[in-house]
Amino acid sequence: MVSGRAVSGVYDPTEVGGLPLSEGPSGPRPNAPKPTGTVKNSDNGEIDRLSMLALNDIEEFWKANWPDAAKRPFKAVSEVWSYDSRDSRSPVICRNRSAGSINASYSPSCNLVKWDRGQLFPAAQKYFGDMAVVGILAHEFGHSLQHNGGLISSRTPTIVMEQQADCFAGVYLQWVAAGHSSRFTLSTGDALSHVIAGMLKTSDPIMNEEEYEESEDSEHGSGFDRVSAFQMGFDSGSGTCAKIDTSEIKKRREGLPVALQESSSGGTEAGEVTVNEDTVQTLVDILNVVFAPKSPPTLSFTSSGCSDAKPTQGASYCPASNTVIADLASLQQIGKPGGRKGMTDPQMLQGDNTALSIVASRYALAVQRERSLSLDTPMTAVRTACLTGAAQRGMAQPVSIPSGKQLVLTAGDLDKALIGLLMNGVAASDVNGGNTPAGFTRIIAFRAGVLDNIEECFNRIA
Repeated sequence: MVSGRAVSGVYDPTEVGGLPLSEGPSGPRPNAPKPTGTVKNSDNGEIDRLSMLALNDIEEFWKANWPDAAKRPFKAVSEVWSYDSRDSRSPVICRNRSAGSINASYSPSCNLVKWDRGQLFPAAQKYFGDMAVVGILAHEFGHSLQHNGGLISSRTPTIVMEQQADCFAGVYLQWVAAGHSSRFTLSTGDALSHVIAGMLKTSDPIMNEEEYEESEDSEHGSGFDRVSAFQMGFDSGSGTCAKIDTSEIKKRREGLPVALQESSSGGTEAGEVTVNEDTVQTLVDILNVVFAPKSPPTLSFTSSGCSDAKPTQGASYCPASNTVIADLASLQQIGKPGGRKGMTDPQMLQGDNTALSIVASRYALAVQRERSLSLDTPMTAVRTACLTGAAQRGMAQPVSIPSGKQLVLTAGDLDKALIGLLMNGVAASDVNGGNTPAGFTRIIAFRAGVLDNIEECFNRIA
């Protein structure tokens, strides 16, 4: 018998999905073999060479690691096609027009993979790196795996197929990150964060309730859904992917918004609120109810600095005075929809909750202080991300506060928080701004809080 309590290794800030945290070059290896096979309709450019190399690697992986759940033996993709969506003369591929289709897809009836070399892949490469292109193709090959392996039927809902494909992509990329690929490398730090950011960018657009009900059988899932499935594959392997079905997804989503809410006037609300003193105060009042601390922290919008902590971007926490200090100008900049010029794709999903989740994370430090926990360690940062996620779950339903005001989580808000975790990491940092180095681990911890509860954050993360 030994004293103590068990904690999960997935929250170790020095590891990423069981692999060591690493930084460095990611993409094709300098000594990678040349791509083999024919890309139909190719312009023989860089994008098509990268894509063919990726498909060579992905097929090699799955040929050697075909899921035990598959009902049929491995079968390679029959054809691969490239096209330029900007060209009105782009060919019809497997009975589908390619002109104007900014997409990559798998066509089961023709057993082929196709991609847009004109807009989609150049943008993915520019903003998220070569491995984002590889990740997209790993997802599309996941659909090939489902159809050729007999893992799905004609009655399988689209979201199940998409979540499984995201999961299978995670399985393959874990193998690459572990150093087993002869063609690609993937660092588990910044490069993997960029791959995840690319997944968020290609998630479904936000819908209202009516649109959601009409498209429930054809939806692909939110960014939060997609990242969850990807991390399941990266962490647990293909057996987990094959078990994703409607009931598993519903259980994972339980209590979380999947569509826009209706306003009192009957319109739909996109989840964007003005980040001002009133909004931040309402958030803190809600967190007082969600966390119910014995000594709630004070909120301040002015400060001469903390005597016992360094300032952090957007908001800070001062342990000595138990005060959350909100830097309103910084929060408003962080919360501007669409990202910041020069840092990322201007169409990214940054928004109000990117800023508000930072405030929630500083409040989470006050909750940890009340339990006499250290506020300046690597595990503090991981636990803060988890508690920030738990705060988000608490805001999924209306919370009664003295002012009578509301600030309820809507579809897309979780994605905005995820973007913040990847871009600046403040919501996964300790009292001095020291954050969890890997975006993957930040999101793992945040998801744990969203999907479980406050106490689990303390039970799981020592």
